[in-house]
Amino acid sequence: MMIQSAPQGEPHFVITMSEHTALAAQLARAFGNDRFEPVEPRDEVLYLVEHHDDGWLELDAATPLDPKTRLPYNLVETPLDLIAPTSRQSPDINTKRHPYCGLLSSMHSWGLYNGRYGLSDKVVILDMADEAQATLKPFLDGELARQEKLKAEITKDPSAADWIEEKHLFQNYKQLQFFDTLALYFNRVHEDAREETSFPHIPVTGSEDVTITIRPLGGGTYSLSPYPFAEDPLDISFEGRWLAPLPEGNDDLKGTLDAIARDEQRATLVSA
Repeated sequence: MMIQSAPQGEPHFVITMSEHTALAAQLARAFGNDRFEPVEPRDEVLYLVEHHDDGWLELDAATPLDPKTRLPYNLVETPLDLIAPTSRQSPDINTKRHPYCGLLSSMHSWGLYNGRYGLSDKVVILDMADEAQATLKPFLDGELARQEKLKAEITKDPSAADWIEEKHLFQNYKQLQFFDTLALYFNRVHEDAREETSFPHIPVTGSEDVTITIRPLGGGTYSLSPYPFAEDPLDISFEGRWLAPLPEGNDDLKGTLDAIARDEQRATLVSA
């Protein structure tokens, strides 16, 4: 889950990973205009974006309590023994839809621990203790092997063989990272604390990348430069539930959260 930041003493907006990926999918469907190429192959990429964190479904349903915050574990604060299986299960699930969905999902899982294939200077695995690195190594090696196996399977279909050409494959991968991180921008930080932020390595085509900058304008409106979407303005929204830390003596986080009605946060994206 994601626990959105909140002003001191106020409840947090708690977001499941499926609610996060639903927002990423809104962005993916809208992406593309006279300058930016849309996602292609469309059906496979849109499915993958909407399901790229499906490995979290069981963990989110279980709703483990973080004893330090008295809230659900917040994404990267989730213990390794809980979060690591989600990174393997997401490609398992997406491969059932199509090998290309599984390939991009596997790249996403591997990239999260390895600087997003060089697109980020945050190499998570290098910040981990030696024991954690040793625990993750078989999984990460397995994902690289999975990727080669899936590529070989995809090449058997002449209509799909071009999808794994390196420039095109990484165009799709970078598109996924943009939809993911832009969704995180809204999911993880409450409106009053959102700041101007830049997103590098956003593909215009398979051969050209740009940096997109988002700026809060107030009133729930945000400008993007350059603007990558077909609709201008573009209205987006995502669901979650408002939750204060559980009081000591009440550890029934799942029951408490299940009893709370979902709410919605909205934003409007415009060209700068």
